[in-house]
Amino acid sequence: MSITADLLRGHTDTIILAQLIKSDSYGYEINKAIQRISNNAYELKEATLYTAFKRLEQMGYIISYWGDEGTGARRKYYSITETGKITFHQLCKEWQTTKELIDEMIK
Repeated sequence: MSITADLLRGHTDTIILAQLIKSDSYGYEINKAIQRISNNAYELKEATLYTAFKRLEQMGYIISYWGDEGTGARRKYYSITETGKITFHQLCKEWQTTKELIDEMIK
């Protein structure tokens, strides 16, 4: 079963921050992790992913840096900031409240 983008729209930042709170990573790796965790039911489109990175960096939630790969193309890595960690935990609380509310409304 595939998840429609509409169901998760507005939660892209939280999903990305959830991956970065585990460790620094780059776009392709983050998207593959999301696919793996969702059993291939959800993936971010490349444009959505990189637009989110730009937005998160502008808000000070993440920083980017170039990797030091010895071979192949250089990768741009992303790292969550302390502000990003605080925001992630707040977004998780908001999600839990929203989830509980929707659960009640559709019973």
